[in-house]
Amino acid sequence: MKELIMIQTELRAPKSQFNRFGGYAYRSAEDILEALKPLLVKHNCLLTLTDEVVLIGNRFYVRACATLKNSEGSAISVTAYAREEEAKKGMDGSQITGAASSYARKYALNGLFLIDDQKDADATHTHGKEEVNSNNEEQKIKEKITTEEISAAKNLEDLRLIWAGLSEEGRSFYKEAIKKRKEEILKKSVK
Repeated sequence: MKELIMIQTELRAPKSQFNRFGGYAYRSAEDILEALKPLLVKHNCLLTLTDEVVLIGNRFYVRACATLKNSEGSAISVTAYAREEEAKKGMDGSQITGAASSYARKYALNGLFLIDDQKDADATHTHGKEEVNSNNEEQKIKEKITTEEISAAKNLEDLRLIWAGLSEEGRSFYKEAIKKRKEEILKKSVK
């Protein structure tokens, strides 16, 4: 789709937000959308964002889909996932879901419009999680939850979603467990 190529080339979505706690600049889904609006008009395209809450294992994920449609009706979609925290201090359930939705939408937009967040502190910053990870008891609980999610995966799509929700460190840590569960699923499907 030539319109998508043009929008990807022309899009400038600077990191206009600042996280005082972490001391870094970042961009939000809203920042990306504001930068996109004039380009969508210029190239006569329609962008839609949709969310769906899905249960994988015993955890909920928000699946966001960004779809770009041109004037001829051609469409391209990109999907991204964000896992809801079970609890987050100072947030009720709807706020937790909203935060996961914003995060998933941001990464769906990143994928569709080729926005690279590898150098973005939002992609690599731990938001103070080093302190939590240094506590072995809490780390064991987190590991158990993730291991249970992997064991509860019913199919390869469930495993793919779990993988997509992991950080690079998490992927490195759980790679073997996911590989083992994949082999189990494939053996069952052969029978």
